[in-house]
Amino acid sequence: MRRCLYFVLQAVFLTGCASSNGDVIDRSLDSFRGESACYNRETEPYTAVVDSHLHYRPFDGKAIPFQEVNDYLLQTSVRFVNVYGIGQMLPANSTCSDYSKCPGVPVLPTIRNDFVNAANMVEFKTNKLHLTLSMTFTDLSNPGPTIEIMKLYDKEYPGLFHWMGEVNLIKQAQLHNQHKAATFENIKNWSGFMAELRKRNFPLTIHSDIGNDSSPTLYLPLMEKVLALYPDNKIVWAHLGLSQEQIKMKASDHIAILTRLLDKYPNLMMDISWRILDYYYFNKPDKQAKYVAFLNKYSTRILPGTDFVAFLGNTFKVYQSELNATGRINQYLNDEAFRNIALGENYFKLLGLDYQAPQICTH
Repeated sequence: MRRCLYFVLQAVFLTGCASSNGDVIDRSLDSFRGESACYNRETEPYTAVVDSHLHYRPFDGKAIPFQEVNDYLLQTSVRFVNVYGIGQMLPANSTCSDYSKCPGVPVLPTIRNDFVNAANMVEFKTNKLHLTLSMTFTDLSNPGPTIEIMKLYDKEYPGLFHWMGEVNLIKQAQLHNQHKAATFENIKNWSGFMAELRKRNFPLTIHSDIGNDSSPTLYLPLMEKVLALYPDNKIVWAHLGLSQEQIKMKASDHIAILTRLLDKYPNLMMDISWRILDYYYFNKPDKQAKYVAFLNKYSTRILPGTDFVAFLGNTFKVYQSELNATGRINQYLNDEAFRNIALGENYFKLLGLDYQAPQICTH
């Protein structure tokens, strides 16, 4: 079957793709404004046009150049991207590059990555990608300074930021690096900056582990507290709440938790970033159908993303591997869910963007 100039290891998706009859279909940014050619799922990529979870900056600050990351995207299906830093960084004078191999070395919230991203956004403008810049500095266990730091961002880069996160409520992987989970009392003290996010209509992406293989719902009450206190905020729960520490949870138990919270909190959304979802859950024969049914049912509440981290030395093939892995589940979605998730309709609506996903071609 003819593919849309798209191959497993290398994609060429710069301005369009050839349909099965040879016509070139425009998939530039402009093609997402108003009427455009329908999307042929038989010949065009299953990977998403949105990467809502991409870290342009790594933990140690040694990053792939900004323009190079954008060039990676232009070789794939992605045209819309959230520009995340990583809010928690190693000390500037640290010789450690992988915090997981350096227990005790602090990985703490900072503004450094966000300011580098903002400077790059100003210097390296592009009309080929739609970039949404995110604040990732917030320390959820110490929320007091957040409003003042947001004002600093406004002063230095007015109107440039439109999202907050990914920020950590509880990330077990960093507990050995001085990360502290936010407490119920901390969460109550978010009220000031959460009101400001509502005022600005900014989504907030939160990393919050549900639990681990020894205690499957250990940390779930933290996320439930956030949702109960701030039901009017646009909250995106990263990775469906899963992590490397929780790879054995029953699909039915996991989906029951997600379903309950989505039904109770209409402003809650979730992203399906990070390849662990594919490796441990979506791609398992005994689990895949359950997750496809879940994603179809809640298709208006899901965002795609890779969770790629732009460590210096990561290549285009690494990014494409992440995009393929995190998008593999899209092949099995019904047309409505595919349009909402993979073709970006949810993302456009969440941000109020003047774009719309193409309709799926009928045969």
